[in-house]
Amino acid sequence: MIIIVVTTVVARTKSARRKSDLNRENIEAIVMLKRYSYCKVKKMTKSFAHVLGKGGFGTVYKGKLPDGSGRDVAVKILKDLKGNGEEFINEVASMSRTSHVNIVSLLGFCYEGSKRAIIYEYMPNGSLDKFISESMSTKMEWKALYNIAEGIARGLEYLHNRCVSRIVHFDIKPQNILMDEDLCPKISDFGLAKLCKKKDSIISMLDARGAIGYIAPEVFSKSLGGVSHK
Repeated sequence: MIIIVVTTVVARTKSARRKSDLNRENIEAIVMLKRYSYCKVKKMTKSFAHVLGKGGFGTVYKGKLPDGSGRDVAVKILKDLKGNGEEFINEVASMSRTSHVNIVSLLGFCYEGSKRAIIYEYMPNGSLDKFISESMSTKMEWKALYNIAEGIARGLEYLHNRCVSRIVHFDIKPQNILMDEDLCPKISDFGLAKLCKKKDSIISMLDARGAIGYIAPEVFSKSLGGVSHK
């Protein structure tokens, strides 16, 4: 009985230490990013005048960087959140670790109490869902559709195997794939992403995450096996 108790305590301690290490890494990653005040965010979006889209986590607006370059950006304003903002920190830290042609580039963030925003590159062609609708997909050449699928696969392969820390997205769906002016697909929205060590073959999950219709079966049913980056 004593052996079982000791083993349980040791396992929980190791798990807590791993989580603490990842949280510390997340905070360190955020410190290296450009941080904007909420006032600056409001100014770059012209008081949130141009809505690009809305989702469960917040609203995305079009804006321009206030550095004189006139560069268009997308500004994601998260809904007022309570607590320590762990999910927000997780998303910003995850995106800050990436550098790939098929991953949306993070340009900065805002974190003032409950006011939280993410600033990233603007994608003029919106999300993939409008390109794979029945009316649009029939107008596109198979080569273009193949290139889009290949680009998404390359982005996922990078997140799983070639990023500094392995990142499992958990929310891949057409609405979270953005298209640039050349129809190059870029993975976005890392709100449900999970960072994990590359040596870990199985990912510890306390709850199911993802969108109905796109979520992997093993995520919501443990009887189907452990959750991994595969």
